[in-house]
Amino acid sequence: MKQLKETAQKIKSMEIRGAGKIARVAAAQLRDRSTRIETRNIEEFNREMKQAARLLVNTRPTAVSLPNAVRAVMRYEGDSVEEAKASIKELADGFILNSENAVRKIGEIGARRVRDGDTIMTHCNSSAAISIMAAAHDDGKNIHVLATESRPRWQGHLTVKQLDEKGIKTSLIVDSAVRYFMKEVDLVVMGADAVTANGSVINKIGTSQLALAAHEARKNVIIAAETYKFSPRSLLGELIEIEERSSSEVLADDKLKEFSNVSVKNPAFDVTPREYIDLICTEVGAIPPEMAYIIIRECLGWELGDMGKMNI
Repeated sequence: MKQLKETAQKIKSMEIRGAGKIARVAAAQLRDRSTRIETRNIEEFNREMKQAARLLVNTRPTAVSLPNAVRAVMRYEGDSVEEAKASIKELADGFILNSENAVRKIGEIGARRVRDGDTIMTHCNSSAAISIMAAAHDDGKNIHVLATESRPRWQGHLTVKQLDEKGIKTSLIVDSAVRYFMKEVDLVVMGADAVTANGSVINKIGTSQLALAAHEARKNVIIAAETYKFSPRSLLGELIEIEERSSSEVLADDKLKEFSNVSVKNPAFDVTPREYIDLICTEVGAIPPEMAYIIIRECLGWELGDMGKMNI
């Protein structure tokens, strides 16, 4: 259990970050945890697995990929501990492989929307969004990327490093310069931490203002999102919790103490309405935001009657 708790803490502190990576790590941790449970009693084994699943799910409330990954693994079956462990391994390994393949497929599909000579603006750090730009570059298209710093966690610095390593011309800009540079942009490509049933997107704080600026300037916005980032519980109107992170990410605690009447607000995500999104690029195809419900029903296997039945 020690290893699982350490990983959960790394997810919570964002030492492990990125919705796709979090999902893959969660699946792997459940698989590895199952191998370390020594009981031969199937009921006791199931209790241990549910405890592990709850620990992981509670680390990041906004990242829908996390509970979807946990749910995928916790569908395991088996009348004995040995059968259950084999089922968990098969499900976890399958989820991880599909997740990795999803990013590649999104890149292939999304690159078709990129034209030679395009200037692309992106925000935060998304492996799926980067896959689109990398695939376009590999196709021989001459593109230039404008990447925001994505404060306060500076994920944009990781994005420009990854794009630079791929040989893609990139400019790093401050978040507040989004509207200033929008006139130079041909296309906006961003990732997602969650997609709701009505096609709205929850992503790194600042995504909605970038999408708004693009909408105002009549520039297309593409969201790159694996299907396991779609939120089944939003079918019943349940709102995705927006994580509020520590004030120390914005202002050091010792500096904050110098003020008597100042507090820090630090939401990690915001909601982008579907009206500002032209296309959501998934591994099963490019869809309009209005088709998000179809992804939840057909790809994730959730119907209205399935709510609340997760095996954790």
